[in-house]
Amino acid sequence: MTITFVNLPVRDLTVAVTFFRALGFTADDPAPDGTSIALTLGADTRLMLHVPPAFTAYTGVPVTDPATSREVIIGLSAESRQQVDDLVDRAVAAGGESLGGGQDQGWLYMRGFRDPDGHQWSYLSMGG
Repeated sequence: MTITFVNLPVRDLTVAVTFFRALGFTADDPAPDGTSIALTLGADTRLMLHVPPAFTAYTGVPVTDPATSREVIIGLSAESRQQVDDLVDRAVAAGGESLGGGQDQGWLYMRGFRDPDGHQWSYLSMGG
């Protein structure tokens, strides 16, 4: 089995974990030094959140400011258009920023948001 790990820097682990739990993700215990935590996004996907110094220790470069640049857009699948809208509405209610209405391309419905740290996410449904 292959597990995908998405790593992101966050200003405050508690705020970030509270936000992602509101979306239904489960969190492991934080690292013993309190600088990182893993959340389960799906059966084979983990979200690793790190305070900036811990993230920089892994990358060897300064943390990018998501207010002025993007290094990644994280897309997660949903079972239906309704689930896409429900999940993004939950993200916004939990403190995320809506990126507007959904984009309907017929075979694909997508809607995005930014988390409290400014990382861009989208939920998408293909054919549902």
